[in-house]
Amino acid sequence: MIKENQVGLFFLGLFVAIGLAVSGYFIGQTLYNSKVALNTAEVKGLAERRVTADRVNWTIAYKVSGNNKEQIPRLYEQAEKHKETIKDLLKENGFTEDEIQLGVLSYEFFEYRDENQKLVDEAHRLTGTISVESNKVELVSKVRSNVNKLIAKGLDIENRPPLYHFTKLNEIKPNMLSEATKNARIAANEFAKNANVTVGGIRSARQGNFIVVDAGEQYGDSAKIEKDVRVVTTITFYLND
Repeated sequence: MIKENQVGLFFLGLFVAIGLAVSGYFIGQTLYNSKVALNTAEVKGLAERRVTADRVNWTIAYKVSGNNKEQIPRLYEQAEKHKETIKDLLKENGFTEDEIQLGVLSYEFFEYRDENQKLVDEAHRLTGTISVESNKVELVSKVRSNVNKLIAKGLDIENRPPLYHFTKLNEIKPNMLSEATKNARIAANEFAKNANVTVGGIRSARQGNFIVVDAGEQYGDSAKIEKDVRVVTTITFYLND
């Protein structure tokens, strides 16, 4: 009986010892993690760059209309002439065949009725588009003015705003990330100076998304030739006493 009690006491003591060791481990880990957190600083680094669009998409729409169905063949011929006139002007001003895409004609029919639902008029419309996709970004502004002159010749034209794109983001990403990291360290050094510590190595880093917007704007990325590119990195530095 005494022997059994001794064995029981032995295992009880063993479990208590293990429990203390385990609890001591977790307490030690908590203190260690707290110390790590206290000896780090999380800062953000911003990098910005002004860039110029290198690609442009520009669409010109043209329309011809008539008031009866019998006019459709004539409207088609007229639309084809408008298409060739616009295409020739684009080529004369520096755009190549490969940069010019010709869209298909679309047909629309409208009926106009009075309060008694009696047909009083109708309209038949053919609409076509010509698109330019090119890296001749600066040329578009000049040629747009020339296209507008076709209106004086009787062409019904919609000179749509060009869409400007910056496609070389991957080429500037490495330098911008380096700059953002450098700016983050500058911020960390300022914090460390006030806390009488020094900045050590990087514990962790998170890269934000690259944002491309029209120059000087908060939203929109295709209306202006000039663009602003931004990226923010979040970096945690070790701090040394």
